[in-house]
Amino acid sequence: MIIRRTILAAGLAVAALAGTTALASAQEVVKVGIVLPMTGAFQSNGRQMQAAIRTYVAVHGDMAGGRKIELIIRDDASTAEQALRVSQELVTKDKAAILAGFGNTPAALSAAKISARGKIPQIIMVAATASIVDASPYVLRTSWTTPQMAAVIGQWAPEEGDAKTFISIVSDYGPGNDADAAFTKSLEAHGGQVIDHLKVPLANPDFAPFLQHVVEKKPDALFVFVPTGAGAAFMKQFVERGLDKSGIRVVAMADVTDDDILNSMGDPALGVISGGPYSASHDSPQNAAFVAAFEKENNGMRPNMVAVSAWDAIDLIYKTLDKTGGDASGEAFVAAAKGAELDSPRGPVSIDPDTRDIVQNIYMREVKRVEGELYNVEFRTYEAVKDPTH
Repeated sequence: MIIRRTILAAGLAVAALAGTTALASAQEVVKVGIVLPMTGAFQSNGRQMQAAIRTYVAVHGDMAGGRKIELIIRDDASTAEQALRVSQELVTKDKAAILAGFGNTPAALSAAKISARGKIPQIIMVAATASIVDASPYVLRTSWTTPQMAAVIGQWAPEEGDAKTFISIVSDYGPGNDADAAFTKSLEAHGGQVIDHLKVPLANPDFAPFLQHVVEKKPDALFVFVPTGAGAAFMKQFVERGLDKSGIRVVAMADVTDDDILNSMGDPALGVISGGPYSASHDSPQNAAFVAAFEKENNGMRPNMVAVSAWDAIDLIYKTLDKTGGDASGEAFVAAAKGAELDSPRGPVSIDPDTRDIVQNIYMREVKRVEGELYNVEFRTYEAVKDPTH
C-alpha cells in the first residue's frame, strides 16, 4: 500500500510538473521591439503608427501563436543613428525577438544590419525605398515602395489623364529619387514626357524657387513627391504663386494629400490627383470597421496610409506566429510570412514569396469634399501591383 501511494504521488507530481511546463510555455512572452519616429522630422509618421498599434491590440488582444505578445516602443528621433542604437538595445537588453516600425529609409537600413547579423525578423511599416528588402534576408515590408506608386501614376497620367508634359518635383533623398526615376520611366513608356527634374532639399524645404521655374516652363502638370506632412506646405506655396489658376495640374504621390493633414489643406487641395495604396474613404466593410476602431481609440483621429501599414504589420506578426506556433526565430518566421495574405482595410495584400515585399492594389484618387470634409476619393484601381524594380 505504501509503495502504491508513493507511485501515485510521484505520478501526480510529474503530471503537475508537465502542466506547469505547458502553462509556462503558453505564457512565454514574444517581445516585439517597435522603433518609431516619435520626435523629429518624421514624428507625424510615429504618431499614426503608435495609434494604429494601440488600436490593433485593443481589437485583437495580446496573444498570438499561444504566446503573449509584448510590444516595446522606442523613439528613434527620426535619425538613423538613434534607430541603430535603440534597435541594438531592444535586441540585446530587452530580448526582442522581432523588430518593427521604421518611419524612414535611413532608420530602416541602419537596423537592417542588426536584422541580418542576428537573424532577427524586421517588419517595415513605412520606409519606402525599394532596396530596403535587399539589406537583410529577414526584412519584410507591409507599407509600399515608392516605385510601386510612382510607376502606376506614370501609366495613368498619359493614358487616362489629359497631361502629357510634366515637371517632376521631389524631395532630394532616397525615396524621392526612386519616385522620380520610376515615374519618368513609366510615363515615357506610355507616351508622356518629363521636361525637367527638380530636387527639393529635404530639411526645411522652400518650394518657391522651384515653382517659379514651373511658371516659366509651363508644363501640363507637375508630378510631386514630398514626405508625409510636407504636402500642406507645398500646396500653400502652389496657391500663393497663383498656379492653382494657371491650368497646371498636380498629380502626386499619396504622401502629398495625406489623410492626416488633408482637411487642414483646405480648398487648394480640391481636385488634386494622387496615387496610393489607401484612403480613409476606401469603401469596404474591413475599412469601415478599422476607421471606426481607430477613431474610437485615438480621440477621433483619422487614419492614413501609415496607420493602415502599421496595423497590417502587427496583423502579419500575429498571423505568422499563429502559423509557427509561437516560433519567432528568423528562419521559421520569415519562411511562414512569405506568401502571407492579409484581408487589410486597404484591400487584399500579400507578401511576395520571392522578394519579401508587399503586393497590393494602387488606387488613383481625387481630392473631393464629402459631407463637409476632404477625402481622397478612389476612382481607378490597379490590382495586385508589385514593386517594379525587383
